[in-house]
Amino acid sequence: MILEISVLEIKARQQKFLINLKSNHCDAALLFSVTDIFYLTGFNFRPSERPIALIVDAQGVFSLFVPRMEVEHAQEYAVISTTYDYPEYPGTTHPMEYLKKVLQDKSFGSLSVGLDAEGYGSAKGYAGPSITSLITFASKVSIKGLVEEQRYIKSSAEIELIKESARWGNLAHSLLAKYTHAGGREMEAESRATQEATKAMFETLGAGYRPYGSPAHAFYRGQIGPHSAFPHSQNQNAMFKKGFNVVSQAACDVWGYKSELERTMFIEEATKEQETFFNHMYEAQEVAFRTIKPGVPASKVEEEVQRYFKDNGLTQYVKHHTGHNMGLLNHEAPFFDLGDHTLLEPGMVFSVEPGLYVDGLGAFRHSDTIVVTETGMDMITYFPRDFESLIIG
Repeated sequence: MILEISVLEIKARQQKFLINLKSNHCDAALLFSVTDIFYLTGFNFRPSERPIALIVDAQGVFSLFVPRMEVEHAQEYAVISTTYDYPEYPGTTHPMEYLKKVLQDKSFGSLSVGLDAEGYGSAKGYAGPSITSLITFASKVSIKGLVEEQRYIKSSAEIELIKESARWGNLAHSLLAKYTHAGGREMEAESRATQEATKAMFETLGAGYRPYGSPAHAFYRGQIGPHSAFPHSQNQNAMFKKGFNVVSQAACDVWGYKSELERTMFIEEATKEQETFFNHMYEAQEVAFRTIKPGVPASKVEEEVQRYFKDNGLTQYVKHHTGHNMGLLNHEAPFFDLGDHTLLEPGMVFSVEPGLYVDGLGAFRHSDTIVVTETGMDMITYFPRDFESLIIG
């Protein structure tokens, strides 16, 4: 059982990044992205007002710039050569001044430097100068998205972590369906399912399990009855009623890796109108599954799904594209969208979630996690998708 990414794989990622960096005519790099720092170093941290950056110098040495409070943490978990630190934010000397000194000592002023951002950014009270206003490089190159592109195709270990995520998401979802009944409330069902699934997960996986996110959980996010017609609703602690359709979600983080499982379910019974919309949603997802193959543009998947909706007079009920890549984030590029022409490759992991949203009635959306294979795709999530299995309560 794989529960983490090995040091060997992280070092291989770093070597690939160095190759990609040279291809972009860069001698060195400075990265602020929390997700990309984790991907390239294995250092999972809680972003705050205190800047953290990954420095890759001209010799290909990977170092972290961290606040003093994170030094031992980084030294324990990060696959790096050294750490550089500063006392605190905002401090009597701003952290960016300390970073400038580190970069000057590494002769960054004479290098072509790849940057994913002009400086650190945080919604948690941070304010400060951009690093590019404090130090002038020989040239600067935007490499925003470079590591994300490297993350498009998952390794076998990453896929195993996503499958483990799906396993526990499936349990959480099964418990959510079990505890959903007319007269009950959204948050009660969610908390019971999440607590029991998490307990089972901890007991099974033991001390080697590190979520780097959230353990097994299942929820409705307010998509109960007619309110489910808001695709990204928020929890309302709504009461379940007989005949309501509900849109569930279940997930789990395993060393930061995620899966996505969503189902449209019906409490005790469904009308013919609900069944009709459900069947169209189901068939649209099947259209997407049949279209997914290596070499096919991501936009083609969306085209085929939208063609199905148009041919059946359903376009007015569509509010979003068909899916997205995922891994360390639950939404990553590329996307099953008309504007994304990225060619699908084996090892890419996507959600497939065409949806229909009917005002006054509710939402009809399944989401499944799939992996692109040499010949097509394989399902990673496996909770039942058919209409009869999803009448609950």
